[in-house]
Amino acid sequence: MEHQAIWAIGIFLIIYALIISEKIHRTILAMLGAIVMVVLGIVNQETALEHIDFNTLGLLVGMMIIVGITAETGLFKYVALKAAKSAKGKPTRIMIALMLITAVASAFLDNVTTVLLMVPVTFSITRQLRINPIPFLITQIMASNVGGTATLIGDPPNIMIGSAVKELTFMAFINNLTPIIIIIVLAYIPLFIMIFGKQIQSKPEFQQSIMEMDEKAMITDQKLLNKCLFVLGLTIVGFFLHQTLHLESATVALSGAFLLLLLTGEPMLEKAFHSVEWITIFFFIGLFVLVAGLVETGVITKLAEKAIELTGGDLLTTSMLILWLSAITSAFLDNIPFVATMIPLIQDMGTMGVSNLEPLWWSLALGACLGGNGTLIGASANLIVAGLAGKEGYPITFVKYLKYGFPLMILSIVLSSIYIYLRYLM
Repeated sequence: MEHQAIWAIGIFLIIYALIISEKIHRTILAMLGAIVMVVLGIVNQETALEHIDFNTLGLLVGMMIIVGITAETGLFKYVALKAAKSAKGKPTRIMIALMLITAVASAFLDNVTTVLLMVPVTFSITRQLRINPIPFLITQIMASNVGGTATLIGDPPNIMIGSAVKELTFMAFINNLTPIIIIIVLAYIPLFIMIFGKQIQSKPEFQQSIMEMDEKAMITDQKLLNKCLFVLGLTIVGFFLHQTLHLESATVALSGAFLLLLLTGEPMLEKAFHSVEWITIFFFIGLFVLVAGLVETGVITKLAEKAIELTGGDLLTTSMLILWLSAITSAFLDNIPFVATMIPLIQDMGTMGVSNLEPLWWSLALGACLGGNGTLIGASANLIVAGLAGKEGYPITFVKYLKYGFPLMILSIVLSSIYIYLRYLM
């Protein structure tokens, strides 16, 4: 193996190990690793820039701006309280209603943003009911990761896959992933009721206090809400039509974001850009360059050759390997660097005799996104919710989450395996 390839592997593994250790922030590590790749000449600056996926970055920035402005209106608080009242204040029904709202919202918004919007409302409702919020929070964590799997824009791994493979459009993600996600959500509902139902009993007088709350008071700016709903609707339609319009998904998202800024005026500009998670954006930039080092030195091609040797190029075996490897890995490691490494590997498989890559892409998406439910460190949304819960005096420990999350994650991957086999490989 060439010296540059050895250096590229060494840098990548060191950065990955430090990211897992969580001793230093992952964005600092990713950017430092990328800089070292360039400084050592493993990739030059021009090549590094070519490997940065600006479609992924543009899509993330655009949606962050739209969601950040919409959050100012109180819309999400309104929806959550309306659902709680529709459930007649009954805790189990409210838990399932909030879980479904989280799942649907996560299909169109970033998972972290969704839980940041839902968790404060959940605490407000559970305080009124005088019950433990942890069952609500765990179901919402799992719903955010499952719901985010359903669409191109729901979870960063899907954004990365869709950006790398132009044939996988917004509609392709919905057609291929949403059916199995609906099945998984329907499978989870009775299990959540069975697991948590007895833990969240509340007295009738507390349930009545929910019914007396005014959901309309949650809306703080009706004019702004109207503008946000108009632009959000246009943006989602744009995602459905982006292939017909010959537009990349980033163009659609950024068009929506800046149309909304045009309608809301300069006072919202600074606030909107504060809502962009620039730390996440730079993490992606560093990661793309780190993986570029592996691609340019031929490491990814070698890994693809080994994978083909291991599975004999059999589509069923390769799909199941990717699905389960992605799920187990993503339960314990950050799924974004894993997916960034897997994308060029699967692309290389296409040049080595695997003629139909589609099942492999859907296996990667399902494994990486659903695997995040396996442990408390499996996805960013999990850690965000645990942090918020700890501040409120309701710690969610690694072991407490594991006993619920891991078995349910395995169930979702078993269902996904059956789905992949029946739909693409039978």
